[in-house]
Amino acid sequence: MDKQFDCKRVRKVGVITKRNIGPHLKLLKKLEKYLEKKGVEIIWDTNSARVLKKKKDGLHKKDLLIKSDMVITMGGDGTLLKTARRHPTKIVPILAINLGTLGFLTENTAGKLFELLDKTFAGHCSLDRRSILRVTLYRKGKKHSTYLALNDAAINQGAFARLIQMRIEINQRLVNRFKADGLIIATPTGSTAHSLSAGGPIVHPHVQGFILNPVNPVSLSMRAIVLPENRQINILIETQRRGGEAEEIGLTLDGQDVVPLQYEDEIKVRKSKRNMYLIREGTKYYKVLRSKLNWGGEVA
Repeated sequence: MDKQFDCKRVRKVGVITKRNIGPHLKLLKKLEKYLEKKGVEIIWDTNSARVLKKKKDGLHKKDLLIKSDMVITMGGDGTLLKTARRHPTKIVPILAINLGTLGFLTENTAGKLFELLDKTFAGHCSLDRRSILRVTLYRKGKKHSTYLALNDAAINQGAFARLIQMRIEINQRLVNRFKADGLIIATPTGSTAHSLSAGGPIVHPHVQGFILNPVNPVSLSMRAIVLPENRQINILIETQRRGGEAEEIGLTLDGQDVVPLQYEDEIKVRKSKRNMYLIREGTKYYKVLRSKLNWGGEVA
């Protein structure tokens, strides 16, 4: 799945940061000088431009990604997830730097930023492809809205602790009708996020598949299943509620964006034609599992 990164085509480098980037101003200025020496054009997002007092130059993530040949994200996993959901159709390699707490996806620390950039511009880093979900909501038989998700799309409850009844089809073939607290459709990248906490399996990010994971189903025989990524999953909401309670069911994308759902809404999930490419210096997947999840209870 990895392929070599051709740094020769990089002319414009975008910088996307978390909102509270102020405490890292010195790092931003050092990055600016570094990229200027490399002779590349720097495109700042609205957060970094504000801190650097370049408000007029700041672009929103979607526009920045379209114009950039390569992007550096500086924040936590949340910053990378927000970036992925605005990813364009073209390949935009992303170097993710962790300035947050967990940093499961953004495994590189700020202290290694310039070492990694040196390796990247010298052609010693590879691209790690990650699948993205395309999630389309249909309401009353018509397309309502479409979203992207790097980790997962989850159907879940609001304030009311009541079961949700759903009908699941895969490639227009009935799989099951069941009641549960919710449902998670996760990519391999997202297998270590919400799905894992709901009892789902850890799936290597290079596996070409999806995880369909019911959350607390009434029937104990309903288990998580890993499906090939060329399948389309259709979920029909069969729960009908009274008055204002209807909007207590929601579709959550990467744990960040929430869309209220209604009775007989249909959600269609498939692999997007877009992929996210992470710049990496080597395979650290199992090391991340050991260190971040304390996988197996012992860290070598």
